[in-house]
Amino acid sequence: MTSSDSAQQPAKAPAKDPWDLPDVSGLVVGVLGGTGPQGKGLAYRLARAGQKVLIGSRAAERAQAAAEETGHGVEGYDNAETARRSDLVIVAVPWDGHGKTLESLREELAGKIVVDCVNPLGFDKKGAYAIKPEEGSAAEQAAALLPDSRVTAAFHHLSAVLLQDPEIEEIDTDVMVLGEERADVETVQALAGRIPGMRGIFAGRLRNAHQVESLVANLISVNRRYKAHAGLRVTDV
Repeated sequence: MTSSDSAQQPAKAPAKDPWDLPDVSGLVVGVLGGTGPQGKGLAYRLARAGQKVLIGSRAAERAQAAAEETGHGVEGYDNAETARRSDLVIVAVPWDGHGKTLESLREELAGKIVVDCVNPLGFDKKGAYAIKPEEGSAAEQAAALLPDSRVTAAFHHLSAVLLQDPEIEEIDTDVMVLGEERADVETVQALAGRIPGMRGIFAGRLRNAHQVESLVANLISVNRRYKAHAGLRVTDV
């Protein structure tokens, strides 16, 4: 290659800063299963950070009651209406109702970012253990049931007790975010970062969601032994 040839080569664009995340402050966030501890805690934290949040439930009255209790401008509707009104939807329903709930909302969730935070777990005398769904994970089940949605996985390792405690200013934890499209993952990372103390960390594609969901069984064991509300921090990033 001559010097004139090399001079004509386009300069390589600088690598994108992985912490250069989008502004998500204007998104309306819906939380399906927002009357349960995890969903309600997430709704509270996001709303407290200034996000517009809608709580969804199978019964609109329950959603409205939870929204009033949560405050910070949170509104409550049935799941379908919450999905319709939201830009991004967090799925925090119990595992045993996960598939049926999402299947019924396929139309309302079309075109939206769906953040699955469901952990398929079982419990016996030895404690919590991971269940592996046929599709591989709860997130992959969501992706299979919602072909027109942009499914990601995040918010698995958060303590509902800490999320709901108004005395706690910051949640000292990282949120592992998985997904197929980088832009969608970055949106969810940015949403996690809206909560003081949290960071959203890219953690791979949806095929890696099972071990992230399963890790909650280990955290439950940690919490029982140490009487704690353990979270995760990823070092060196």
